[in-house]
Amino acid sequence: MSDVSVTVNEARYDVSDVEPRMLLSDFLRDRLGLTGTHVGCEHGVCGACTVLVNGDSVRSCLMLAVQADGTAIVTVEGLGSPEELNVLQSQFREHHGLQCGFCTPGMLMTGEDMLRKYPLATDDQIREGLSGNLCRCTGYQNIVAAIRSAAAMRREKEE
Repeated sequence: MSDVSVTVNEARYDVSDVEPRMLLSDFLRDRLGLTGTHVGCEHGVCGACTVLVNGDSVRSCLMLAVQADGTAIVTVEGLGSPEELNVLQSQFREHHGLQCGFCTPGMLMTGEDMLRKYPLATDDQIREGLSGNLCRCTGYQNIVAAIRSAAAMRREKEE
């Protein structure tokens, strides 16, 4: 067993007796109670389990919890709250960028990573960035529109 110390959504967690082969997704959900991170394929293909680790998007079903020791993690719970959505979340709501909602946490986390790193000037850039996230309910158009709108809002705010 191992000890894991992480900062998740700006809160410090020191957890002992972590199985060395426990996946980060299971650690977040089962040990920390952060169930917003969804587990879909468990092979890193669908993107539903995406979180930010030290600012980079990571498939939490492909990372061991012990590998996350000492890192700063942001899950979908860390983006905003139902009372105070962040810009991307509000644009997902405004543009109906979700249907069943299963893929939404991963889409939001991937979108957040892209918004922080890239200008996202075209829909093609957004679609390329989302290419590792699968949604079985939508044609992605509303998700792309939501991210495009959030990118424009962030650019306006920076000017």
